[in-house]
Order: sequence, then structure tokens, then C-alpha cells
Amino acid sequence: MSDNQLRVVWIYPDLLSTYGDQGNVLVVERRARQRRLDVARLDVRSDQPIPTSGDIYLIGGGEDRPQRLAAERLRRDGGLQRAVENGAIVFSVCAGYQILGHEFINDLGQREPGLGLLDVVSTRGEGARCVGDVLGDIDARLGLPPLTGFENHQGVTHLGPTARPLAQVRFGNGNGTGDGTEGAYNDTVFGTYMHGPVLARNPLIADLLLKLALDVNALPPTDDHWYEALRNERIAAAQQPA
Repeated sequence: MSDNQLRVVWIYPDLLSTYGDQGNVLVVERRARQRRLDVARLDVRSDQPIPTSGDIYLIGGGEDRPQRLAAERLRRDGGLQRAVENGAIVFSVCAGYQILGHEFINDLGQREPGLGLLDVVSTRGEGARCVGDVLGDIDARLGLPPLTGFENHQGVTHLGPTARPLAQVRFGNGNGTGDGTEGAYNDTVFGTYMHGPVLARNPLIADLLLKLALDVNALPPTDDHWYEALRNERIAAAQQPA
């Protein structure tokens, strides 16, 4: 990797790519290349060290046992924490989102320590599983259009005082706490329960990650015709009566 490349790191595709979330790294890579940015993508398996020199790190969803294994290896490795200390941007989905918090419930029914990169704690819900299309309003401070995604989780994630909700849901469950929140973020770390893949449904979130990584306020325009067609279809589906 050269110093002028945008370095995009996909973490543990062998453990955390159950629900098609690898599409998120494809979208980030594509959105960068459309702006003629020089992109170096690195897929890091769970038996490999996490590089600390990346610009954007993406983590997907997975089942309970792979989630526990991923958390154990990320804690032991320490590379992602060091990357965040260096100013890297992290975007996580579902199991990855829970791993970035302080703790979650693992496949053994035990409290599993997370990485503490987001001020959230995840437990396991007692009611029906949260499954279906979601529509929400993203935190106005981020300046983004409504969030669309697909949730499939039993988790309940509580936000601490330093975590901001990524969105407030109009339809769907989001964090599962009953307060209408979905996801969480701080200055450089983002988490969500949304699949879809979520960045294919919300390409301007991918652009936000690029702007943060590049430390710029705007990117050159690009053709969003197909993205908007998908967004409109899924937003309409979320608003249909059950």
C-alpha cells in the first residue's frame, strides 16, 4: 500500500459475512473508484493480524459462535483499537456492532467483553425476533436522507451517554429497546443492525465514511440512479401495512 491510497479493510469475512454484509465493502470501494480515488482493499481473515494503517474498517454480521470467536480474536489482536486511536473510521453491522460495544451475550449465554469502541451494551431480547424492513430518520447532525435497511436479530442494544443514536425508526425495531433508536455512533465509529447490504441501500452513508477518512467536506457527484431505484423500492416496501 502506498501513502496516497485509500485503505479499506474488511474484517474477518470468514466469520462475519453471513448476511451479505460484504456488499458494504464493495459499495465503499466502488464509490471511491467512481471519484477516481486510488483504493487498496484488504480482506483480513480471522487468523491474520488486523493492520493498524487502514483508513476505513468494515465489520459484518454473523451467527452467535462466530461472533464470540471474532470478539476473542479482535481483543487479543488489539489492531482495530490502535487503528481507531490513529483516527481510522469503522462501520459495523449487527454482530459486528455488538462486538464494538462494551459487552454482549455470547452463544454460551454468557456476558462477552467487546472492544469498547462504542458506548453500548447488548443483551438478548426475550420477545419475538426483530425481522423485516426498517425505515428511519438519521441523526440530523449527519445531514443524510432517511435510513432504509433490513433487520434480523434478537439483540437489544442500550446506548450509554457518549453514544448517539444513528437513527430514529419510523417502522421497525432498531436497537430493540422500545425507544425508537437504531444503531449508534461517535465521531469515527458507527454501528447498525441494518442489513441490505445497508450501504447499497444508503450510498450516502458510504460517502460519509469516505469524507471522514479523507477529511473533506464534499465529494465529486456520481450517478446514483440505480441506488435511488433500490432505495425507493425498499422505502415503499417498509411503509406497506403488515
